[in-house]
Amino acid sequence: MQTMIGVIGGSGVYDIDGLENAEWRRVETPWGEASDEVLFGTLNGVKMAFLPRHGRGHVQTPSSINYRANIDALKRSGVTDVISISACGSFRDEMAPGDFVVVDQFIDRTFAREKSFFGPGCVAHVSVAHPTCPRLSQACFEAAKAEGITVHKGGTYLAMEGPQFSTLAESKMYRESWGADVIGMTNMPEAKLAREAELCYASVAMITDYDSWHPDHGEVDVTKIIATLMGNADKARGLVSHLPNLLKSDRNPCPHDCDRALEFAILTAPEARDPALIAKLDAVAGRMLGPDLKPDHDP
Repeated sequence: MQTMIGVIGGSGVYDIDGLENAEWRRVETPWGEASDEVLFGTLNGVKMAFLPRHGRGHVQTPSSINYRANIDALKRSGVTDVISISACGSFRDEMAPGDFVVVDQFIDRTFAREKSFFGPGCVAHVSVAHPTCPRLSQACFEAAKAEGITVHKGGTYLAMEGPQFSTLAESKMYRESWGADVIGMTNMPEAKLAREAELCYASVAMITDYDSWHPDHGEVDVTKIIATLMGNADKARGLVSHLPNLLKSDRNPCPHDCDRALEFAILTAPEARDPALIAKLDAVAGRMLGPDLKPDHDP
């Protein structure tokens, strides 16, 4: 199998530098419109696809993003490894604005989003006990170090609905009682959907602020966030530039079984499956549902 790196760019990251034969193309999905066209190209001999999560011009809110369409668009384009880059607040003194965190756990507090490709007519339950891919996360950590970024390996990301920032009481609860390390609005249900689509997924949190808990920093200052965001975006593009040399073009099966997450997950008997839903799952679950797909779908 050939590696194809998919980068989902968060706030401030709307393109990728240095792509050869770069071309923006719209990818149609059965789940509706993705956030934007996808930028395809190659970097150091490795295929890449870049999707701005909020769209160019930042037109999508965290709640209005069509997460299912985004993940489907990357999967049906041939992406094997998804790198999520997103702006976050920090709950830890040592995780300062300008630092990056390679996240390995999530607490999902979102409530207004579609969280699964599956449903009535095709029920599936995947494990997200370990929601990020250790192999891919290690590559992101090494890429950040190579770029000279202050990076922390491991951390728990609290995903809130937004678009408002936390109250002081919420910020203290997430930090002190729940043990979260960073807070953001976009990695859920993105990580869950990537697992359902059998994609390796890694999350890189770019810290912009201390949320509202810090006694020396007060509430979130949007002006300061934007200034930090721009610097972080440059660092993120530098991080991405190191990934092709770390991941290589030839790809073996994931040693952590991310690419086989649906192996025993689908519970609905073949004769009871909804043909309309099965057709929509052609890219996401075609490996497992191939015999059920209509002839005009290529599993």
